[in-house]
Amino acid sequence: MEILPAITTTRGSDWKEKIKEAKKLGLKKACFFLTCLNLEQRKDFYELAEEIEAPFVHLRTDMEIWELDYLTEKHKTQVFNLHSYSEFPIVYDYSRYTDKIFIENIYFPLDEKELENFSGICLDFAHLENDRLMEPEKYKHNLKVLDKFKIGCNHISAIGKKVRLDDRNYSRYDKHSFEKLSEFDYLKKYPLKYFSDFTALELENSLEEQFKARKYILSLLK
Repeated sequence: MEILPAITTTRGSDWKEKIKEAKKLGLKKACFFLTCLNLEQRKDFYELAEEIEAPFVHLRTDMEIWELDYLTEKHKTQVFNLHSYSEFPIVYDYSRYTDKIFIENIYFPLDEKELENFSGICLDFAHLENDRLMEPEKYKHNLKVLDKFKIGCNHISAIGKKVRLDDRNYSRYDKHSFEKLSEFDYLKKYPLKYFSDFTALELENSLEEQFKARKYILSLLK
């Protein structure tokens, strides 16, 4: 199993600095999380990160088709993930890419009818663990759905000891940065069959810190 470091674009992540760090470290491969960038910012991102291979990319539902073409051709992207279109309606026709797109579990229970229109599930382990702790019925539902559909890619974030409010004022344990490596110990609860060949660290931490997290997580999963 390969666990990719990530260049994230959320509020706590300086994506330009991460790209600079990637170049300094000679990093050749990373996951791109493009969810918080508008089109002009994404164009800047593509230009700055043009030498980095991105096997796995988190899309926005308003990204244009040329962007998926570009990522596939230039960055050798093999799989994409999207949030549910119940959360963010899809603007463009992605039918040419449905065999590479997986739907992420987050605020809504996984919808089997929606999943049938794509290749399966992008399983975010921290979101799943948050559901186990806070929404047991949703957790049970999602576990049943996981047994019915392909898990084509994964996100890994940290689980804190205290509830926090996210950007939408939802109370959650999962978070996109870690302070202690033990915040990944929850992963031991989940079977290896839930892990795919495309697993990304969805973390705002520096790439050097992500490398430490990756090493620790791989030791957990032995």
